[in-house]
Amino acid sequence: MNSLNDLFSLRGHVGIVTGASSGLGVECAHALALAGADVALAARRGDRLGPLAAELEQAYGVRVIGVQTDITADADLDRLVVTCTAKLGLPDILVNNAGISPTGRAESLPRATWDDALATNLTAPMMLAQRVARGLIEAKKPGRIINMSSIYGILASSIYRLSAYTASKAGLANLTRQLAVEWAQYGILVNAIAPGWIPTEATEGGMAKPQNRERMERSTPLGRLGLPSEIRGAVIYLASPASSYVTGTILSIDGGYASW
Repeated sequence: MNSLNDLFSLRGHVGIVTGASSGLGVECAHALALAGADVALAARRGDRLGPLAAELEQAYGVRVIGVQTDITADADLDRLVVTCTAKLGLPDILVNNAGISPTGRAESLPRATWDDALATNLTAPMMLAQRVARGLIEAKKPGRIINMSSIYGILASSIYRLSAYTASKAGLANLTRQLAVEWAQYGILVNAIAPGWIPTEATEGGMAKPQNRERMERSTPLGRLGLPSEIRGAVIYLASPASSYVTGTILSIDGGYASW
């Protein structure tokens, strides 16, 4: 690998990004397309996927499709992988980005809220990773799986009451390590990204409150919130040849938040 292209190009690869209708999912899709991968966009809000697909195709000259998907439904996951394979080719990059972050007091959190968080943030990534990995193992091809965890997969929150979210993201972080160990023999590298305070459509409401924003900025060594686009470099790195000896790692993109 003697050039930037050798290190970071994803030409000839096919990626799936879940939660691609907004926020970090859009940034993950941009990252893969920017590096040259063809991309299948998956989200429940299917009406948002067509415009993003057209934008990525025009900007980067890659093939992009949108597949309306409820990641908690096995039939939808099957359809997503089958559609991606039929239209773009066998997916060898998966970004498990879709997630929810319900809040509520731990002592009164409804069972349904807890179950929804685990189903979306932990079970669904496992079920989709299974499907992608099975295809790669059968085809004897290497691949990359990137799970979107959180700083609250390794820390507790003093700002929001996030028991279901923190439990599911911690589970996803350790699932990442376990899959990395089990699938290393097949050349499937499994890593996770742990974002810090990055305003998105899903989080900007709470972050816009002056008292919350001030606490977040004060708790971050870089002294500011992150930009959604600052996730792109990590996605490209973990999907590309540059990270060929990296697996089972949780990469924090948090301005140093988890360092003190």
